[in-house]
Amino acid sequence: MTRSPYELSTPSEVLARLHPRLSTYFGAIPPGHVGRGEGVFDVVGTPRRWLWPLLAWFARDSVMFPVWERDVPFTIENRPARVRRGPGTGLEARPAVRAHRTFRFRSGSRTMVDAITAEPDGLVDHLGRHGRVSARLRAEVDAHGPDAGALRLVSTRVTFRALGREVTGLAGSPGAARATLARCR
Repeated sequence: MTRSPYELSTPSEVLARLHPRLSTYFGAIPPGHVGRGEGVFDVVGTPRRWLWPLLAWFARDSVMFPVWERDVPFTIENRPARVRRGPGTGLEARPAVRAHRTFRFRSGSRTMVDAITAEPDGLVDHLGRHGRVSARLRAEVDAHGPDAGALRLVSTRVTFRALGREVTGLAGSPGAARATLARCR
């Protein structure tokens, strides 16, 4: 992989604001290597407990978890990959970063699996071992303030694939999940 999905789909002026250590981390991973990092998710899950049975179903595929926690530390291992999306297998495989992100919840550790690709319409995170949930992401990097230089990914659209169909919803509402992927302290 000569360029990472982040480099392929995030404006260069946004990437230029990354902390220097993070510029390397979000760059291309050479074949045979593993990228490692740690960070803190601002919010994980939902306070709507009536949704937790559905989230427990998604947890079986390592997508999301029935929790509601703030400031959740995590570690991550990234590997270069190629991912095909869509019906059939004739589609061209896209450069991807396949990640195993282990959250340290108060109730114990859980691992989320995903693959981030650079799609024609932007950065997309294919969640879970089977990639049935996809989230279009907008990358942001603050130039000033307490999180200056940290990458924040904001979900703008979520798609669920099941039984040969796709259902798409917007995630850009005020309640959208925001994650600060890495804080340099």
